[in-house]
Amino acid sequence: MEAANAEEIQLRHVEKDVLIPKMMREKAKERCAEKVQAFGNCCKESGFLMVFKCQEENSALKECLTHHYKDPAFFEECKQEYIREKLEFERTGVPSKNRKQKLPTSM
Repeated sequence: MEAANAEEIQLRHVEKDVLIPKMMREKAKERCAEKVQAFGNCCKESGFLMVFKCQEENSALKECLTHHYKDPAFFEECKQEYIREKLEFERTGVPSKNRKQKLPTSM
């Protein structure tokens, strides 16, 4: 039944153009983690000269991120995840970031 609901849900403009792309950026950063790390390390090591010294790492990072941003299957995956989170919030009233937090362990 949830699959049918997910197909019927009409997304608002802000959801399609802001919230889902934000989710895509976060997931793309996770998928390009080694390139993000390489660029970050280069910037730390280079200081003010990072603009010149880290062009190769920056290009590799941009290419990886752009690949994900332009992938329609990746957009659809993020859209479906967003819809699942939205339906779960409507059902429980608990935002997803609060559900994902781990409970503190008692000592």
